Amino acid sequence: MSRDALVAGINTYSYELLKNLTAPAQDAEAIATLLENYGEFNVRRLPGVKDKQNNTIRVGQKTQVTLTQLEEAIAQLFKPEGKNIPDTALLYFSGHGLRKNKGIQEGFLATSDVNPDLGNWGIRLKWLRELLQESPIKQQIIWLDCCYSGELLNFAEADPGDRGKGRDRCFIAASREFEVAYEGMSSNHSVLTDALLQALDPKQTSGKWVTNYTLIENINQRLQAFPQRPLFANSGGAINLTRTWKAPNIESNHSVVTSICPYRGLQYFDCTPEDAQYFYGRQALTDQLLEKVRAGNFLAVLGAATNAGGFPTQD
Repeated sequence: MSRDALVAGINTYSYELLKNLTAPAQDAEAIATLLENYGEFNVRRLPGVKDKQNNTIRVGQKTQVTLTQLEEAIAQLFKPEGKNIPDTALLYFSGHGLRKNKGIQEGFLATSDVNPDLGNWGIRLKWLRELLQESPIKQQIIWLDCCYSGELLNFAEADPGDRGKGRDRCFIAASREFEVAYEGMSSNHSVLTDALLQALDPKQTSGKWVTNYTLIENINQRLQAFPQRPLFANSGGAINLTRTWKAPNIESNHSVVTSICPYRGLQYFDCTPEDAQYFYGRQALTDQLLEKVRAGNFLAVLGAATNAGGFPTQD
């Protein structure tokens, strides 16, 4: 499975009414590292600078990002040229967000060269929504850590409709469309990114995948008492995000045989915690069902009844 990510963290701004920031570049680099190490993502950093000491690319602290650079990078992520289209595409943005309310309310991702006085507001979130509608990418992930980012989730004027079918999506915005976003007082990261990093840490999930559904559940728990109100929107199936990778335990060129056999013959399974070790592979489906239940909708789960041997009954 091919997985691409664009991680942008913009600290530097030339517009005099937008102060320079310190957290976005650190936020972006932390997210990029985690996605590479635990998510098997091919990550592009913006702005990307060469770390001569480690001979690697990292997110630049003072390098500017222009509107053209960010727009072209996002377009290439979700509508790539050529035949090699990734299965999953993830956009993470940290920096200033702008809100324009001149008869029609719009939200923007601010690039280093924005100047609202001259009509340059940055990346239009409405353009981003329309790009996602036309994108061939099956799994689309957007995480925006900036002020007014909730405007992305305002689908009233850009409902994907039938064009959105067949897509798995995960949208997370740091704040509602009329709210600013905050940096943490006791952390090197913003409030949302700090929660993202903790919720994405696969070492807390015992080798299971962190999905978009479990991610949102975890962040909701962490930020439940915080005045900033992140917005979330999951649709479609579960998207695997991060997990730990462990090499198989091989001794003397022989596979280790466990003492537990999952095949029980004519013995029946009990719905007890003791039998949980025998069930595997339904985590994503379970997450989807739980999400629908939490939404308050009626949910009916139907299936054939079986006897102790696992054969359908005559009922």
